[in-house]
Amino acid sequence: MSDWSGLEVGYDVPALAGMALGDVQTPALVVDLDALERNLARMRAHAEAAGMRLRAHAKTHKSADIARLQMSKGGACGICCQKVSEAEAMVRAGISDILVTNEVRDPLKIDRLARLAKQARIIVCVDDPENIEPLSQAARRHGVTIEALVEIECGAGRCGIEPGPPAVRLALAVAAAEGLRFAGLQAYHGPAQHIADPVGRAAAIAAAADVTARTVLLLQDAGLDCDIVGGAGTGSFPFEARSGVYNELQCGSYVFMDADYERIRTEGGGRVGGFENALFVVASVMSLPAPGRAICDAGLKALAVDSGLPRVFDREGVRYAGASDEHGVLAIDGGVVAINERIRLVPGHCDPTCNLHDWIVAMRGETVETLWPVTARGKVF
Repeated sequence: MSDWSGLEVGYDVPALAGMALGDVQTPALVVDLDALERNLARMRAHAEAAGMRLRAHAKTHKSADIARLQMSKGGACGICCQKVSEAEAMVRAGISDILVTNEVRDPLKIDRLARLAKQARIIVCVDDPENIEPLSQAARRHGVTIEALVEIECGAGRCGIEPGPPAVRLALAVAAAEGLRFAGLQAYHGPAQHIADPVGRAAAIAAAADVTARTVLLLQDAGLDCDIVGGAGTGSFPFEARSGVYNELQCGSYVFMDADYERIRTEGGGRVGGFENALFVVASVMSLPAPGRAICDAGLKALAVDSGLPRVFDREGVRYAGASDEHGVLAIDGGVVAINERIRLVPGHCDPTCNLHDWIVAMRGETVETLWPVTARGKVF
């Protein structure tokens, strides 16, 4: 447990170790440690059963403390980051194996990436031959090796070179560049994570796996082996795991499970992976202005609503109905709430919600066990 002596609740942090939930200053980002640890164990078991590596995506939580748990207890071989600044924050915190699941094109960012490779294993995605020489120059300048995954377009409609021969040509250019090492393929289908229909989700991943497999075979014919064939997220990983093509999972939201991912179901109707809610924004009721309506203190500055409004956790007859900057409207339909009552809200989208907070309050039952800083908060560049 970290030493928080000298910090004053209400000034520096929203809670202190040993504090009860009713005294936590709200709105606060709260993690249920028991649920978190069960989620870590579930994903570790899934990956081990499939014979795959897990490279957990840290953009979900942006917390070095959780990243360390994912590696020490959750079986992860390393982590993913989405931005160079996020990776920098994680390296400063001691994380030593990081894949930046993005293209890095700005010259200053490329230089920063090369500097990181002096302290950690750094892997980056490429989808354009024009990116190779700047990466190679930076690696040579700093005397390091940067590993690269060729990112292919596998149906996501975002970054990625066309699979097949174009991807092979790019991989050969990476392999020939001084200071770079071809490490494999990035084939992540982001939108597929949120296809609610399991049949449609399976079809999307089957198509992605097919073009990925054909590209892997062409790379082998060209004399290039893929150490990493990466992709998969919380919503789709069982399909990638069964494909026989992928060898690294890049799941992130499994640690928390947000309200959006709750809607993604298996063919049998259960939650994918069996993961449970571990992340909450705890809010306080601050006004009872009219029958059927209460107001809490968690609005848009405490919760991301791009994937839908939060769900009120474990309360019948209480629904989060709307948000403005600093207010959340609770619709009371048969439930009862009181002034200063703490309400647990399951965010619609955990990733941007975490980026709104400085601290994660880690609780065991109804008691604060420790606090974790959101290490990479605001690291979006």
